[in-house]
Amino acid sequence: MNIDFELYHVFYVVANVGNITKASKVLNVSQPAISKSIKNLEEQLGGQLFVRTKRGVILTEEGKEFYFYIKQAMEYIYNAENKFTDLIHLETGCIKIGISTTLTKEFLLPYLKEFHSQYPKIEIQIITNSTSELITKLKNGLLDIVICHWSGQNYGSEIEMKKCKKIHDCFVVSNEYKYLTEKTISFQDLNQYPLILQAKGSNTREFLDRITKENNVVLKPSMELASYSLVVAFTKIGLGIGYVTKEYVKEELKNKELFELKMKEKIPSRYVGLVVTKNHVPNFSTKKLMEMMMHSETNC
Repeated sequence: MNIDFELYHVFYVVANVGNITKASKVLNVSQPAISKSIKNLEEQLGGQLFVRTKRGVILTEEGKEFYFYIKQAMEYIYNAENKFTDLIHLETGCIKIGISTTLTKEFLLPYLKEFHSQYPKIEIQIITNSTSELITKLKNGLLDIVICHWSGQNYGSEIEMKKCKKIHDCFVVSNEYKYLTEKTISFQDLNQYPLILQAKGSNTREFLDRITKENNVVLKPSMELASYSLVVAFTKIGLGIGYVTKEYVKEELKNKELFELKMKEKIPSRYVGLVVTKNHVPNFSTKKLMEMMMHSETNC
């Protein structure tokens, strides 16, 4: 049976108001057109739905049973329409973001503050882990977006990477080793001093190891720390040479708590990337947050 949905809609309204004239005003359709729609529906169903009275129409016993199911269907449809409208206008929704603790602090927080002030009803979930683990969760539909450091890695054909903010890495020291700023240091020279790096497994460490390997150098750090913030903290108290992102230590460089070393080899720039999967269309709230990050004046 292939019945026009509009006939169900007319039936639902007439049954609700119990009167053809009132239904005509609700639907903005002529009374004869409504009567014809009811007749068409009854003919296609093969039974009578209403009994006409002087005061309007009442449902037959079969009509009451039919209305019970149609009412549920129409309410589901109306709820779906309302839900969709709320999602479009960001009155409801949830964004599941995969990101490192470093990028949460150094990149994401200002955007979250702005986004929350504009769309306070959107739930934000932050999941931190290694980039490879987060990409796996993204592919499995457990995340809406991954924000990570990116320098050309290939995460698979189903992954789409959007370059967001260009960043620049450098080696820095505190006053303890400030004399090194008077020299031009090579990657090989770094092994002569206490070297403070993030532990293997982070994108930052993998990026550095790849660059030094291309220059036939294997770095031998004195300390390998679990977090970027510890690298900065340990470097600031004079424990050695730290490998950091210049944009994340602007204040320390400005206040002369840290000093950038001049390097013989060039360290390529890289990006903060927004990662989504081609197999999943981002929801409206995720798209809005991405637009906010991509269109910021501080980004490339």
